[in-house]
Amino acid sequence: MRYRKTTEEELALVLEEGEGYSLEFKQNVNSDLPKELVAFANASGGRIFIGVNDHNKIVGCAFTNKIISQIQTMAAACDPPVAIEIEKLPQHKITVIHIPEGSNRPHRCNKGFYLRNGANSQKMSTLDITAFIQAEGRVRFDQQLRLDLNWTQILDETRLNHFLQLAKISQKTDTENLLVNLGAGDFKDGQFYFNQTGVLFFSKEPSLRLFHVNVICALFKGTTKAYILDRKELTGNLLENIEDALLFLKKHLQLRWEITSKSTRRKEILELPEVALREAVVNAVCHRDYLEQGAQVMVEIFDDRVEIYNPGGLPKGLPEKDFGRRSVCRNPNIASLLLRCDYIEKMGSGIERIHVALEKENCPKVNIEYNTMFSLVFLRPTYIITREPVKTREETREETREDTREKILSQIRMNPKITMARLAEQIGLTQKGIEWQIAQMKKQGLLKRLGPRKGGLWKILKEETNKNSKKQ
Repeated sequence: MRYRKTTEEELALVLEEGEGYSLEFKQNVNSDLPKELVAFANASGGRIFIGVNDHNKIVGCAFTNKIISQIQTMAAACDPPVAIEIEKLPQHKITVIHIPEGSNRPHRCNKGFYLRNGANSQKMSTLDITAFIQAEGRVRFDQQLRLDLNWTQILDETRLNHFLQLAKISQKTDTENLLVNLGAGDFKDGQFYFNQTGVLFFSKEPSLRLFHVNVICALFKGTTKAYILDRKELTGNLLENIEDALLFLKKHLQLRWEITSKSTRRKEILELPEVALREAVVNAVCHRDYLEQGAQVMVEIFDDRVEIYNPGGLPKGLPEKDFGRRSVCRNPNIASLLLRCDYIEKMGSGIERIHVALEKENCPKVNIEYNTMFSLVFLRPTYIITREPVKTREETREETREDTREKILSQIRMNPKITMARLAEQIGLTQKGIEWQIAQMKKQGLLKRLGPRKGGLWKILKEETNKNSKKQ
Protein backbone atom coordinates (compact mmCIF):
# COMPACT_ATOMS: atom_id res chain seq x y z
CA MET A 1 0.00 0.00 0.00
CA ARG A 2 1.26 3.46 -0.85
CA TYR A 3 0.25 6.58 1.02
CA ARG A 4 0.85 10.28 0.53
CA LYS A 5 3.15 11.73 3.14
CA THR A 6 1.66 14.32 5.46
CA THR A 7 3.18 17.74 4.85
CA GLU A 8 3.40 20.53 7.41
CA GLU A 9 0.75 22.51 5.57
CA GLU A 10 -1.59 19.52 5.41
CA LEU A 11 -1.09 18.80 9.11
CA ALA A 12 -2.16 22.37 9.87
CA LEU A 13 -5.27 21.79 7.73
CA VAL A 14 -6.06 18.52 9.49
CA LEU A 15 -5.79 20.10 12.93
CA GLU A 16 -8.00 23.02 11.93
CA GLU A 17 -10.68 20.89 10.23
CA GLY A 18 -10.87 18.33 13.04
CA GLU A 19 -12.20 14.80 13.01
CA GLY A 20 -14.43 13.66 10.18
CA TYR A 21 -15.47 10.71 8.07
CA SER A 22 -11.85 9.90 7.10
CA LEU A 23 -9.97 11.42 10.07
CA GLU A 24 -9.70 10.30 13.69
CA PHE A 25 -7.60 11.77 16.53
CA LYS A 26 -6.32 9.73 19.48
CA GLN A 27 -4.17 10.98 22.34
CA ASN A 28 -2.42 7.61 22.67
CA VAL A 29 -2.68 3.96 21.72
CA ASN A 30 -5.39 2.23 23.77
CA SER A 31 -7.82 -0.68 23.62
CA ASP A 32 -10.25 1.30 21.39
CA LEU A 33 -7.80 1.46 18.49
CA PRO A 34 -8.87 -1.86 16.88
CA LYS A 35 -12.49 -0.69 16.51
CA GLU A 36 -11.28 2.47 14.71
CA LEU A 37 -9.10 0.33 12.41
CA VAL A 38 -11.97 -1.95 11.35
CA ALA A 39 -14.41 0.97 11.09
CA PHE A 40 -12.20 2.69 8.49
CA ALA A 41 -11.45 -0.59 6.68
CA ASN A 42 -15.18 -1.39 6.46
CA ALA A 43 -15.89 2.09 5.05
CA SER A 44 -13.66 3.97 2.61
CA GLY A 45 -10.42 4.06 4.53
CA GLY A 46 -8.93 6.91 6.53
CA ARG A 47 -6.18 8.12 8.82
CA ILE A 48 -5.72 8.00 12.59
CA PHE A 49 -3.44 10.63 14.14
CA ILE A 50 -1.91 9.34 17.39
CA GLY A 51 -0.72 12.19 19.62
CA VAL A 52 -3.62 14.61 19.01
CA ASN A 53 -6.39 15.11 21.57
CA ASP A 54 -10.13 15.66 21.08
CA HIS A 55 -9.60 19.44 21.05
CA ASN A 56 -7.38 19.20 17.93
CA LYS A 57 -4.27 19.97 19.99
CA ILE A 58 -0.95 18.19 19.54
CA VAL A 59 0.00 16.48 22.81
CA GLY A 60 2.58 14.12 21.33
CA CYS A 61 3.00 10.39 21.79
CA ALA A 62 6.07 8.24 22.05
CA PHE A 63 6.59 6.15 18.91
CA THR A 64 8.98 3.54 20.19
CA ASN A 65 9.43 0.17 18.51
CA LYS A 66 7.18 -1.27 21.21
CA ILE A 67 4.31 1.13 20.31
CA ILE A 68 4.72 0.46 16.59
CA SER A 69 4.69 -3.29 17.23
CA GLN A 70 1.56 -2.91 19.40
CA ILE A 71 -0.30 -1.09 16.58
CA GLN A 72 0.72 -3.71 14.02
CA THR A 73 -0.36 -6.53 16.35
CA MET A 74 -3.79 -4.92 16.83
CA ALA A 75 -4.27 -4.60 13.05
CA ALA A 76 -3.18 -8.20 12.45
CA ALA A 77 -5.51 -9.51 15.18
CA CYS A 78 -8.57 -8.19 13.34
CA ASP A 79 -10.55 -10.72 11.32
CA PRO A 80 -9.61 -10.54 8.51
CA PRO A 81 -6.45 -8.53 9.29
CA VAL A 82 -6.55 -4.83 8.50
CA ALA A 83 -3.81 -3.55 6.19
CA ILE A 84 -2.10 -0.45 7.56
CA GLU A 85 0.89 1.79 6.91
CA ILE A 86 2.52 3.77 9.71
CA GLU A 87 3.97 7.23 9.16
CA LYS A 88 6.08 9.06 11.75
CA LEU A 89 6.08 12.83 12.19
CA PRO A 90 9.03 13.07 14.64
CA GLN A 91 9.11 16.87 14.85
CA HIS A 92 5.59 16.76 16.37
CA LYS A 93 5.80 13.32 18.06
CA ILE A 94 2.75 12.22 16.03
CA THR A 95 2.16 8.78 14.51
CA VAL A 96 -0.20 8.59 11.52
CA ILE A 97 -1.89 5.26 10.76
CA HIS A 98 -3.05 5.02 7.14
CA ILE A 99 -5.90 2.52 6.62
CA PRO A 100 -7.13 1.76 3.08
CA GLU A 101 -10.61 0.55 2.23
CA GLY A 102 -10.68 -3.16 3.06
CA SER A 103 -10.55 -5.60 0.17
CA ASN A 104 -12.11 -8.43 2.21
CA ARG A 105 -14.88 -6.69 4.11
CA PRO A 106 -16.42 -6.97 6.62
CA HIS A 107 -13.64 -6.76 9.22
CA ARG A 108 -14.19 -7.24 12.92
CA CYS A 109 -12.13 -6.75 16.06
CA ASN A 110 -12.48 -8.32 19.50
CA LYS A 111 -15.29 -5.85 20.29
CA GLY A 112 -17.37 -6.63 17.18
CA PHE A 113 -18.08 -5.08 13.78
CA TYR A 114 -17.75 -1.31 13.32
CA LEU A 115 -18.39 1.07 10.47
CA ARG A 116 -17.37 4.71 10.08
CA ASN A 117 -20.42 6.95 10.34
CA GLY A 118 -19.65 10.65 10.13
CA ALA A 119 -16.94 11.40 12.69
CA ASN A 120 -17.78 8.30 14.77
CA SER A 121 -17.34 4.55 14.58
CA GLN A 122 -20.67 2.77 14.99
CA LYS A 123 -21.08 -0.82 16.12
CA MET A 124 -23.13 -3.08 13.87
CA SER A 125 -24.22 -6.69 13.86
CA THR A 126 -22.72 -9.15 11.38
CA LEU A 127 -26.03 -9.31 9.50
CA ASP A 128 -26.33 -5.54 9.33
CA ILE A 129 -22.85 -4.84 8.08
CA THR A 130 -22.89 -7.67 5.54
CA ALA A 131 -26.22 -6.53 4.11
CA PHE A 132 -25.05 -2.92 4.06
CA ILE A 133 -21.85 -3.57 2.16
CA GLN A 134 -23.49 -5.97 -0.31
CA ALA A 135 -26.20 -3.43 -1.09
CA GLU A 136 -24.09 -0.27 -1.23
CA GLY A 137 -21.10 -1.68 -3.06
CA ARG A 138 -17.43 -1.06 -2.42
CA VAL A 139 -17.62 2.58 -3.56
CA ARG A 140 -20.70 4.56 -2.57
CA PHE A 141 -22.11 7.27 -4.79
CA ASP A 142 -20.72 10.21 -2.83
CA GLN A 143 -17.19 8.74 -2.93
CA GLN A 144 -17.06 8.02 -6.67
CA LEU A 145 -14.26 9.98 -8.34
CA ARG A 146 -15.19 12.12 -11.35
CA LEU A 147 -12.27 11.28 -13.63
CA ASP A 148 -14.11 13.02 -16.49
CA LEU A 149 -13.95 16.46 -14.85
CA ASN A 150 -11.13 18.99 -14.51
CA TRP A 151 -11.66 20.20 -10.96
CA THR A 152 -9.77 23.47 -11.50
CA GLN A 153 -12.22 24.47 -14.24
CA ILE A 154 -15.43 23.68 -12.36
CA LEU A 155 -14.44 24.68 -8.80
CA ASP A 156 -16.68 27.48 -7.52
CA GLU A 157 -14.45 29.33 -5.06
CA THR A 158 -17.37 31.37 -3.71
CA ARG A 159 -19.18 28.18 -2.68
CA LEU A 160 -16.01 26.70 -1.17
CA ASN A 161 -15.28 29.88 0.81
CA HIS A 162 -18.89 30.04 2.04
CA PHE A 163 -18.61 26.47 3.32
CA LEU A 164 -15.27 27.19 5.03
CA GLN A 165 -16.84 30.19 6.72
CA LEU A 166 -19.76 28.07 7.99
CA ALA A 167 -17.38 25.34 9.16
CA LYS A 168 -15.07 27.94 10.78
CA ILE A 169 -12.09 26.81 8.71
CA SER A 170 -9.64 29.46 7.49
CA GLN A 171 -8.92 29.67 3.77
CA LYS A 172 -5.78 27.86 2.63
CA THR A 173 -3.71 27.94 -0.55
CA ASP A 174 -3.34 24.14 -0.58
CA THR A 175 -6.81 23.59 -2.04
CA GLU A 176 -6.20 19.99 -3.14
CA ASN A 177 -5.31 18.72 0.34
CA LEU A 178 -8.08 20.86 1.84
CA LEU A 179 -10.64 19.10 -0.38
CA VAL A 180 -9.11 15.67 0.33
CA ASN A 181 -9.41 16.20 4.08
CA LEU A 182 -13.01 17.38 3.65
CA GLY A 183 -13.81 14.18 1.74
CA ALA A 184 -14.62 16.10 -1.46
CA GLY A 185 -12.05 14.36 -3.66
CA ASP A 186 -8.92 12.23 -3.79
CA PHE A 187 -5.76 11.53 -5.75
CA LYS A 188 -5.48 8.89 -8.45
CA ASP A 189 -2.16 8.26 -10.19
CA GLY A 190 -0.84 11.47 -8.67
CA GLN A 191 -3.70 13.59 -10.04
CA PHE A 192 -6.43 15.12 -7.88
CA TYR A 193 -10.09 14.63 -8.85
CA PHE A 194 -13.39 15.75 -7.39
CA ASN A 195 -15.68 13.00 -6.15
CA GLN A 196 -19.46 13.30 -6.36
CA THR A 197 -19.51 15.03 -2.96
CA GLY A 198 -17.18 17.70 -4.26
CA VAL A 199 -19.41 18.22 -7.29
CA LEU A 200 -22.53 18.58 -5.13
CA PHE A 201 -20.96 21.09 -2.72
CA PHE A 202 -18.25 23.00 -4.57
CA SER A 203 -18.73 22.91 -8.35
CA LYS A 204 -20.19 25.45 -10.73
CA GLU A 205 -23.62 24.40 -12.01
CA PRO A 206 -23.80 21.00 -10.24
CA SER A 207 -26.93 20.00 -12.15
CA LEU A 208 -24.91 20.01 -15.39
CA ARG A 209 -22.63 17.33 -13.92
CA LEU A 210 -25.43 15.44 -12.11
CA PHE A 211 -28.72 16.12 -13.88
CA HIS A 212 -30.91 14.33 -11.32
CA VAL A 213 -29.85 16.14 -8.14
CA ASN A 214 -32.17 19.15 -8.37
CA VAL A 215 -34.88 19.70 -5.76
CA ILE A 216 -38.44 20.26 -7.06
CA CYS A 217 -40.82 22.47 -5.05
CA ALA A 218 -44.51 22.73 -5.91
CA LEU A 219 -47.63 24.43 -4.52
CA PHE A 220 -50.99 22.83 -5.37
CA LYS A 221 -54.55 24.10 -5.18
CA GLY A 222 -56.63 21.81 -2.96
CA THR A 223 -55.56 18.39 -1.74
CA THR A 224 -54.61 16.79 -5.07
CA LYS A 225 -52.09 17.50 -7.81
CA ALA A 226 -54.71 18.62 -10.33
CA TYR A 227 -53.86 22.36 -10.20
CA ILE A 228 -50.33 23.71 -9.81
CA LEU A 229 -50.20 27.27 -8.44
CA ASP A 230 -46.44 27.57 -8.22
CA ARG A 231 -43.46 25.38 -9.13
CA LYS A 232 -39.74 25.90 -8.74
CA GLU A 233 -36.80 23.70 -9.70
CA LEU A 234 -33.77 24.35 -7.50
CA THR A 235 -30.47 23.96 -9.36
CA GLY A 236 -27.89 25.29 -6.89
CA ASN A 237 -25.38 23.37 -4.84
CA LEU A 238 -26.54 21.16 -1.99
CA LEU A 239 -26.57 23.88 0.69
CA GLU A 240 -28.30 26.40 -1.57
CA ASN A 241 -31.02 23.89 -2.46
CA ILE A 242 -31.73 23.33 1.24
CA GLU A 243 -32.06 27.05 1.92
CA ASP A 244 -34.14 27.75 -1.20
CA ALA A 245 -36.53 24.89 -0.39
CA LEU A 246 -37.07 26.42 3.06
CA LEU A 247 -37.73 29.83 1.50
CA PHE A 248 -40.36 28.24 -0.76
CA LEU A 249 -42.06 26.65 2.26
CA LYS A 250 -41.99 29.89 4.27
CA LYS A 251 -43.40 31.82 1.31
CA HIS A 252 -46.46 29.60 0.90
CA LEU A 253 -47.25 28.43 4.45
CA GLN A 254 -49.31 30.65 6.73
CA LEU A 255 -47.81 32.93 9.35
CA ARG A 256 -49.21 34.30 12.55
CA TRP A 257 -47.82 37.13 14.63
CA GLU A 258 -47.43 37.28 18.38
CA ILE A 259 -46.33 40.11 20.71
CA THR A 260 -44.90 38.88 23.99
CA SER A 261 -44.07 40.69 27.21
CA LYS A 262 -40.37 40.17 26.46
CA SER A 263 -40.44 42.33 23.34
CA THR A 264 -42.71 44.89 21.68
CA ARG A 265 -41.73 43.62 18.25
CA ARG A 266 -44.01 41.18 16.47
CA LYS A 267 -42.76 37.60 16.33
CA GLU A 268 -43.54 35.68 13.14
CA ILE A 269 -44.59 32.09 13.77
CA LEU A 270 -44.92 29.64 10.89
CA GLU A 271 -47.89 27.25 11.03
CA LEU A 272 -45.41 24.33 11.00
CA PRO A 273 -42.19 24.80 13.03
CA GLU A 274 -39.29 25.83 10.84
CA VAL A 275 -36.86 23.55 12.68
CA ALA A 276 -38.98 20.51 11.76
CA LEU A 277 -39.20 21.55 8.09
CA ARG A 278 -35.45 22.21 7.97
CA GLU A 279 -34.67 18.78 9.42
CA ALA A 280 -36.99 17.17 6.86
CA VAL A 281 -35.37 18.94 3.89
CA VAL A 282 -31.83 18.21 5.15
CA ASN A 283 -32.78 14.58 5.70
CA ALA A 284 -34.16 14.28 2.16
CA VAL A 285 -31.08 15.82 0.54
CA CYS A 286 -28.57 13.99 2.74
CA HIS A 287 -30.03 10.49 2.69
CA ARG A 288 -31.56 10.23 -0.79
CA ASP A 289 -30.42 7.39 -3.03
CA TYR A 290 -28.34 9.30 -5.59
CA LEU A 291 -27.84 6.12 -7.61
CA GLU A 292 -31.55 6.33 -8.46
CA GLN A 293 -31.65 8.75 -11.39
CA GLY A 294 -35.35 8.47 -12.20
CA ALA A 295 -36.63 10.49 -9.23
CA GLN A 296 -35.74 13.67 -7.34
CA VAL A 297 -36.21 15.21 -3.92
CA MET A 298 -39.71 16.75 -3.82
CA VAL A 299 -41.19 19.43 -1.56
CA GLU A 300 -44.95 19.64 -2.11
CA ILE A 301 -47.50 21.90 -0.42
CA PHE A 302 -51.23 21.09 -0.43
CA ASP A 303 -54.11 22.79 1.38
CA ASP A 304 -54.09 20.08 4.05
CA ARG A 305 -50.48 18.88 4.21
CA VAL A 306 -46.82 19.27 3.29
CA GLU A 307 -44.99 16.29 1.79
CA ILE A 308 -41.19 16.08 1.63
CA TYR A 309 -39.81 12.93 0.09
CA ASN A 310 -36.73 11.48 -1.56
CA PRO A 311 -35.76 8.40 -3.57
CA GLY A 312 -34.64 5.47 -1.43
CA GLY A 313 -36.25 3.91 1.62
CA LEU A 314 -34.29 2.86 4.71
CA PRO A 315 -30.60 2.20 4.02
CA LYS A 316 -29.58 -1.44 3.95
CA GLY A 317 -28.20 -2.42 7.33
CA LEU A 318 -30.77 -0.35 9.26
CA PRO A 319 -33.58 -2.63 10.51
CA GLU A 320 -37.03 -1.07 10.72
CA LYS A 321 -37.10 -1.59 14.49
CA ASP A 322 -34.01 0.62 14.88
CA PHE A 323 -35.30 3.49 12.73
CA GLY A 324 -35.15 6.80 14.62
CA ARG A 325 -32.80 5.36 17.25
CA ARG A 326 -29.74 4.52 15.19
CA SER A 327 -28.13 6.00 12.11
CA VAL A 328 -26.75 4.29 9.00
CA CYS A 329 -25.60 6.77 6.37
CA ARG A 330 -26.25 6.05 2.73
CA ASN A 331 -24.01 9.01 1.84
CA PRO A 332 -21.46 9.35 4.68
CA ASN A 333 -19.29 11.95 2.90
CA ILE A 334 -22.29 14.22 2.34
CA ALA A 335 -23.45 13.74 5.94
CA SER A 336 -19.95 14.53 7.22
CA LEU A 337 -19.83 17.88 5.40
CA LEU A 338 -23.33 18.80 6.57
CA LEU A 339 -22.23 17.98 10.10
CA ARG A 340 -19.13 20.17 9.76
CA CYS A 341 -21.16 23.25 8.78
CA ASP A 342 -23.88 22.61 11.43
CA TYR A 343 -26.65 21.61 9.02
CA ILE A 344 -26.75 18.35 10.97
CA GLU A 345 -26.54 18.68 14.75
CA LYS A 346 -25.89 15.04 15.55
CA MET A 347 -25.96 11.88 13.46
CA GLY A 348 -29.27 10.06 13.65
CA SER A 349 -31.10 12.70 15.72
CA GLY A 350 -33.02 14.53 12.96
CA ILE A 351 -36.26 12.55 13.18
CA GLU A 352 -36.35 12.93 16.96
CA ARG A 353 -35.92 16.72 16.65
CA ILE A 354 -38.85 16.81 14.22
CA HIS A 355 -41.06 14.99 16.75
CA VAL A 356 -40.00 17.32 19.57
CA ALA A 357 -40.53 20.51 17.53
CA LEU A 358 -44.03 19.47 16.43
CA GLU A 359 -45.04 18.47 19.94
CA LYS A 360 -43.76 21.78 21.35
CA GLU A 361 -45.99 23.76 18.94
CA ASN A 362 -48.99 21.43 19.43
CA CYS A 363 -48.89 20.38 15.78
CA PRO A 364 -50.09 16.99 14.49
CA LYS A 365 -47.52 14.21 14.45
CA VAL A 366 -45.53 13.69 11.28
CA ASN A 367 -46.45 10.65 9.19
CA ILE A 368 -43.40 8.68 8.04
CA GLU A 369 -43.47 6.24 5.14
CA TYR A 370 -40.59 4.29 3.63
CA ASN A 371 -40.53 1.78 0.82
CA THR A 372 -38.83 2.79 -2.43
CA MET A 373 -39.32 6.42 -1.34
CA PHE A 374 -38.79 7.99 2.08
CA SER A 375 -41.65 10.40 2.87
CA LEU A 376 -42.38 12.83 5.68
CA VAL A 377 -45.97 14.11 5.65
CA PHE A 378 -46.83 17.11 7.86
CA LEU A 379 -50.54 17.82 8.41
CA ARG A 380 -51.24 21.56 8.26
CA PRO A 381 -52.91 22.84 11.46
CA THR A 382 -54.64 25.62 9.49
CA TYR A 383 -56.63 23.18 7.34
CA ILE A 384 -60.33 22.86 8.28
CA ILE A 385 -62.28 19.93 6.88
CA THR A 386 -65.81 20.92 5.88
CA ARG A 387 -68.58 18.57 4.88
CA GLU A 388 -69.89 19.78 1.56
CA PRO A 389 -71.62 18.04 -1.32
CA VAL A 390 -69.13 16.46 -3.67
CA LYS A 391 -68.64 18.75 -6.63
CA THR A 392 -67.93 17.69 -10.18
CA ARG A 393 -64.53 18.45 -11.65
CA GLU A 394 -66.05 21.13 -13.88
CA GLU A 395 -67.82 22.78 -10.93
CA THR A 396 -64.59 22.83 -8.96
CA ARG A 397 -62.70 24.23 -11.93
CA GLU A 398 -65.25 27.01 -12.45
CA GLU A 399 -65.21 27.95 -8.77
CA THR A 400 -61.42 28.16 -8.93
CA ARG A 401 -61.60 30.44 -11.96
CA GLU A 402 -64.17 32.71 -10.32
CA ASP A 403 -62.14 32.87 -7.14
CA THR A 404 -59.00 33.81 -9.08
CA ARG A 405 -60.87 36.50 -11.07
CA GLU A 406 -62.22 38.03 -7.87
CA LYS A 407 -58.70 38.13 -6.42
CA ILE A 408 -57.45 39.89 -9.56
CA LEU A 409 -60.30 42.41 -9.47
CA SER A 410 -59.70 43.02 -5.77
CA GLN A 411 -56.05 43.88 -6.43
CA ILE A 412 -57.03 46.18 -9.33
CA ARG A 413 -59.58 48.01 -7.14
CA MET A 414 -56.79 48.80 -4.68
CA ASN A 415 -54.27 49.71 -7.38
CA PRO A 416 -55.58 50.31 -10.95
CA LYS A 417 -51.96 50.70 -12.18
CA ILE A 418 -50.84 47.29 -10.88
CA THR A 419 -48.61 45.31 -13.27
CA MET A 420 -49.03 41.73 -14.45
CA ALA A 421 -45.88 40.71 -12.58
CA ARG A 422 -47.15 42.24 -9.34
CA LEU A 423 -50.53 40.54 -9.76
CA ALA A 424 -48.78 37.19 -10.20
CA GLU A 425 -46.75 37.78 -7.05
CA GLN A 426 -49.75 38.86 -4.94
CA ILE A 427 -52.08 36.05 -6.06
CA GLY A 428 -49.57 33.21 -6.28
CA LEU A 429 -49.99 32.40 -9.95
CA THR A 430 -47.49 32.41 -12.76
CA GLN A 431 -47.48 35.52 -14.97
CA LYS A 432 -48.79 33.40 -17.87
CA GLY A 433 -51.70 32.32 -15.67
CA ILE A 434 -52.53 35.96 -14.88
CA GLU A 435 -52.32 36.91 -18.56
CA TRP A 436 -54.76 34.10 -19.46
CA GLN A 437 -57.25 35.13 -16.77
CA ILE A 438 -57.16 38.80 -17.85
CA ALA A 439 -57.60 37.83 -21.50
CA GLN A 440 -60.75 35.88 -20.55
CA MET A 441 -62.14 38.82 -18.54
CA LYS A 442 -61.52 41.17 -21.47
CA LYS A 443 -63.46 38.81 -23.77
CA GLN A 444 -66.36 38.77 -21.31
CA GLY A 445 -66.38 42.58 -21.09
CA LEU A 446 -65.39 42.64 -17.42
CA LEU A 447 -62.09 44.47 -17.77
CA LYS A 448 -60.43 47.02 -20.04
CA ARG A 449 -56.93 48.45 -20.37
CA LEU A 450 -56.62 52.23 -20.69
CA GLY A 451 -53.42 53.81 -21.99
CA PRO A 452 -50.11 52.17 -22.93
CA ARG A 453 -48.80 48.88 -21.57
CA LYS A 454 -46.40 50.83 -19.39
CA GLY A 455 -47.95 53.71 -17.48
CA GLY A 456 -51.57 52.81 -18.27
CA LEU A 457 -54.26 51.53 -15.91
CA TRP A 458 -57.04 48.98 -15.61
CA LYS A 459 -60.76 49.80 -15.70
CA ILE A 460 -63.36 47.39 -14.29
CA LEU A 461 -66.31 47.60 -16.67
CA LYS A 462 -68.77 45.41 -14.84
CA GLU A 463 -68.74 47.55 -11.70
CA GLU A 464 -69.29 50.69 -13.85
CA THR A 465 -72.34 49.02 -15.45
CA ASN A 466 -73.68 48.06 -12.04
CA LYS A 467 -73.31 51.62 -10.79
CA ASN A 468 -75.14 53.00 -13.86
CA SER A 469 -78.04 50.55 -13.41
CA LYS A 470 -78.38 51.62 -9.76
CA LYS A 471 -78.62 55.32 -10.75
CA GLN A 472 -81.42 54.55 -13.20
